[in-house]
Formats: sequence, structure tokens, C-alpha cells
Amino acid sequence: MPELFEPVAIGKWNLPNRVFIAPMTRNRAQPDGVPGEHAASYYRQRATAGLIITEGVQPSAVGQGYPNTPGLHTPAQVDGWRRIADAVHAADGRIVAQLMHAGRIAHPDNKHGQETVAPSAVTADGTMITATGRQPYPTPRALTTDELPQVVDEFRQAARSAIDAGLDGVELHGANGYLLHQFLAPATNRRTDGYGGSPAARARFVAEAVAAVAQEIGPERVGLRLSPANGANGLVEDDPAETAATYRALVDAIAPLGLAFLHLSIDPADPLLADLSARFGGPVVVNTGFASVTDRETAQTLVRSGQATAVAVGRPFIANPDLVRRWREQAPLNEVDQATVYGGDAHGYTDYPFLDGASTSADAG
Repeated sequence: MPELFEPVAIGKWNLPNRVFIAPMTRNRAQPDGVPGEHAASYYRQRATAGLIITEGVQPSAVGQGYPNTPGLHTPAQVDGWRRIADAVHAADGRIVAQLMHAGRIAHPDNKHGQETVAPSAVTADGTMITATGRQPYPTPRALTTDELPQVVDEFRQAARSAIDAGLDGVELHGANGYLLHQFLAPATNRRTDGYGGSPAARARFVAEAVAAVAQEIGPERVGLRLSPANGANGLVEDDPAETAATYRALVDAIAPLGLAFLHLSIDPADPLLADLSARFGGPVVVNTGFASVTDRETAQTLVRSGQATAVAVGRPFIANPDLVRRWREQAPLNEVDQATVYGGDAHGYTDYPFLDGASTSADAG
């Protein structure tokens, strides 16, 4: 019976435990997409996690969604991630970049006027936060069939840049209503070419992006995150049979690649968890999603039951850089200060105390 705090070999890495950091947007990058000055401290502080999956990182300028999020498509951005990789490795940690193209969940004001693109010209409901306040989402331009290889290549190049920066690998963000997820859902994918209209066709673009990245940096350095029917960012997948067919087609397409892991944001009671895990045939990382904060007992149960090889934990890691130690010793946890989660400086970012009472906000790695 595997235990949460036991080492595990996943992909290219021998990891010290099965408590991973889930990707979490913190909006502290510079306006040019270079990771902010405190980011090396933030990630180094959390290096005792089994694996750090970074905040979403745009693979291109067009792919940016929110303000002050980091990229991996300019030399300065690569240099910024190199400082982070060095800091994490100095603390004996491992870190992969989550490549996230926001697609229609974007606004030109957050990306220096760049256009917004998506599988189809379907406007998202609601508003996007910008420097001048919330604004309605624009109607995206539908990507042409001829453009899709270029977008795939943006993911491939960003993955290469991640490795060049010294990061240990990448995770492609196919979840939470962003571009890859938009291709999977009938509500946002109304295409009539070979990339829409059926479960296999909707899965095609994601499978091609994953395959290109795996070929570029090695499949043992690549993960994919999916969130079937979770409804984030207004994405609708309300036909259970259609949803299951789409994700089965996708996982069947990528399983032969031998990826490092499949990361599922899903209710553990959902039968798709066992179905997709069996089809994938490799390590599965489970995140229980937005509905509830993952606690120690839930994480332990997921690992012991064999439902998860490892568990990705979000909010508790914001306030507890030493969460692995606290969970192992069943110690009290710091509470998250919600007012400082997004944007700002070191406050609420690198100044949460460790179990021994120390704060390492000044440690830049």
C-alpha cells in the first residue's frame, strides 16, 4: 500500500514524496512577462513538495490571459525562469512549468493589445480583470486550420525554452476552460474541419500539441492536465456521454507516448477517474478541484487506494511553504490571506511563516 510521504519514480524524476504543488496563478510577474523578483524565493520555499507545477505560463504573447502572468517566449523570460530553476534545485527540489494558452479567457489590455483567439468565435460570459477594472471578454477570432500547426509549435518552443532554462519538464494545461480545453468542449468548439464535430476530432488538436512537446523534450518530462466537465471559466460539458467519449479518445491518443503523468482535476467519485487512469496506463496525479480544499486525509486516501500516484494540492501550499512537513507531523496550518492571493509584492507571497516560526521572505535563493 503506497503512502503519501513515500518516494516515487515518475517519468524522468525520482521524487521524495507524493504531495505535489498544483499550478496556481499569483499575478506577480513583470509587465513583460518575466517572473517577478520574489518568484525564486516563493518556489524555493516550497521545494520540499514532491514536485512543483508552476503557475500557468503563456507559450506566446497571444496566449496570455490575466494581467502580470509569466511567459516562456522571450529571452528575458527564460532568464527569469532560470533563476527560479536554480533556486529550487539548490534546495533539492524539482519543478515543471505549466504551459497555459488562455484562448478566449483573455483581454487585449492584459497583453499589449494582442488579439484573442480560440477554436471558434464563441464569446465567454462574464468579465476579465484588467488594470483599468473588469471588462467584458471580447469575441475571439476563430483560428484557421492553417494556423493550428503554428500554435502547436508555440507549445513546442515554450517546452524547449523551459528545458533551456533548467526546469525539469512541463505540464500542458488542458483544463479549466483555457485554449486546449476549449478544443475539447462542443460549446466552444464549433469547427467543421478535422478538429471539430466528433469526440476524436475535438481531441485531435490537444493530442497533436502533446505529441509535439513530447517529441521535443522527451515524453518522460511531459504531463497533461485535464478537468472533464468542471465548468471553469464558463466552459460547458453537460452531456456525460459526449464528455466521456471525448476524453477517452484523447487519452487513447496520448497513452502510447509514455508521458510522465496524467493530471486529472476531478471528483474522486467520478467513474471517469478510474476509466481514464486505466486507459492512460501510467502515473496519475489527482487534484480534487475547486469544490473543496484538499486536506491530508483526502490526499492519503487517494494514494492508499491506488486512485492516485500523487496528489496535487493548491491553496494549502500558498500559506504553508512547508506543507509536507506539517502534514507529516499533523501540525496546525497557516490560513490563506485571500486579499493577497493575486497580485502585489512579497506580502502574502513569501512571508508566510514556517512551522518553526521563521519567515524566509528575504531569501531570494
